[in-house]
Amino acid sequence: QVQVVESGGGLVQAGGSLRLSCAASGRTFGSITMGWFRQAPGKEREFVAAISWNGGRSYYADSVKGRFTISRDNAKITVYLQMNRLKPEDTAVYYCAARNRGGDLGTYEYDYWGQGTQVTVSS
Repeated sequence: QVQVVESGGGLVQAGGSLRLSCAASGRTFGSITMGWFRQAPGKEREFVAAISWNGGRSYYADSVKGRFTISRDNAKITVYLQMNRLKPEDTAVYYCAARNRGGDLGTYEYDYWGQGTQVTVSS
């Protein structure tokens, strides 16, 4: 089993920044791909960003491209989501996900999910 724990959410004004962290622990091995998703009230969960096991590849949703940056520290098995120029429409619960394989970074096919962290952007 792999445990995934997010942190770093909070309340920020529009135009501000936040950095989310996600630490994976447990039976992590091989190519662990990690991604971020979000779910706003009344909406379906949507993809935000993902990064390959070595950080060589990353992929973003069009809605966050140029504003959000995903990165990882493999020594800590931790992935980060730096969110800049935040907008009220970025308000959502943000979830981190992990899987012990590579593949398509745009897929929703992950095996392990965190509990989520709330991000609220005020106008």
